[in-house]
Amino acid sequence: LRVVRVRVGSDSELKVEKDGVSDNESKVDSGVPEVPVPPDDTPEVLNKALSGLSSRWKNWWVRGILTLAMISFFFFIIYLGPMVLMMIVLCVQIKCFHEIITIGYSVYHSYHLPWFRTLSWYFLLCVNYFFYGETVTDYFFTLVQREEPLRILSKYHRFISFALYLTGFCMFVLSLVKKHYRLQFYMFGWTHVTLLIVVTQSHLIIHNLFEGMIWFIVPISCVICNDIMAYMFGFFFGRTPLIKLSPKKTWEGFIGGFFSTIVFGIMLSYVMAGYRCFVCPVEFNNDSNSFQVDCEPSDLFQLQDYALPSVLESVTGWTTVRLYPFQIHSIALSTFASIVGPFGGFFASGFKRAFKIKDFANTIPGHGGIMDRFDCQYLMATFVNVYIASFIRGPNPSKVIQQLLALRADQQLHIFNSLKAHLIEKGLLPALEEAAA
Repeated sequence: LRVVRVRVGSDSELKVEKDGVSDNESKVDSGVPEVPVPPDDTPEVLNKALSGLSSRWKNWWVRGILTLAMISFFFFIIYLGPMVLMMIVLCVQIKCFHEIITIGYSVYHSYHLPWFRTLSWYFLLCVNYFFYGETVTDYFFTLVQREEPLRILSKYHRFISFALYLTGFCMFVLSLVKKHYRLQFYMFGWTHVTLLIVVTQSHLIIHNLFEGMIWFIVPISCVICNDIMAYMFGFFFGRTPLIKLSPKKTWEGFIGGFFSTIVFGIMLSYVMAGYRCFVCPVEFNNDSNSFQVDCEPSDLFQLQDYALPSVLESVTGWTTVRLYPFQIHSIALSTFASIVGPFGGFFASGFKRAFKIKDFANTIPGHGGIMDRFDCQYLMATFVNVYIASFIRGPNPSKVIQQLLALRADQQLHIFNSLKAHLIEKGLLPALEEAAA
């Protein structure tokens, strides 16, 4: 028989212990932790200016003003270039991690158990060291091979990363406290899931950026557009609830956001596809030790004629239309941003409801925390990275040459002879020799 002891404390709190498992541990599984509600930090200037409005319209104006401010800041950091964008991505990643971990710490701190926050930040450092080390080795190969310390770190990068993680793992095991094992493993999982959601996907954002700034700007802008237009359509026309996790979301907002985002994505892609600074891959120039964005645009960013379907031809009177091929891809990006992207927000809403909080933080008045603004962006970044790898990216000759130059002389000679024999067999080498003559 299972022994169940029930005792009522002076504070009328019901405490249950089953099979030697204390209430402190079972509370993690069944109870909802108390997370402090952040105070309203709307600037006093806005509070005074909007004091005569209802709370609904006051929130509308506060969100609108702060949205314009954030969009202006977004354009500003784009102007500053790819290096600044990477630093902003890193800062956003750290802030999002901090907001999620803070919620976990609100649960964990009440038990006065050691090292949770310290280990969480340590694991963040380890994961960033691994991912950014991989990025540096991949995109700055020549620079790494030129500097002896960097070359050694690159050669043993994965072993060093594993050793760092293993140190944190051992520290966690040593921090285990009797009667609170379940809680500590719960928080260990909390940290790792947060790392998976935030750090891994922010790393994919940087990879998208290296493919060309257009692959960074268009997806992010589509999510922003969908968020704004869904809110606008829902605010003015919303009547039908969309999902229980977010009672304020409506079908009217969802559908209006979808069509608005499709049109916006096509128009933005048309504007950006004509500029090399947006479409060329971000590459590191070893001579100037700086990033450069200059190339001959690929066919993806060359205007082409497309025949219209007979239905559209009868309506418009046009037989063909000139588009950039990237605009066709932008429809896929916009569709994902407006149909699947919001599920990142629904996921975040479910998470916040589980802990009875309105926002992850109160960093941005009227919007909540940074994570509240980027819950859909991380899902979008993963899709873009998978989309590029599946439908866009091909072999990169410059990376192949960089790897060949790192080989020994005899290995390079062997590859040269093999390639020469292959080209002669294909009948290409004589044609190249005649062209050279």
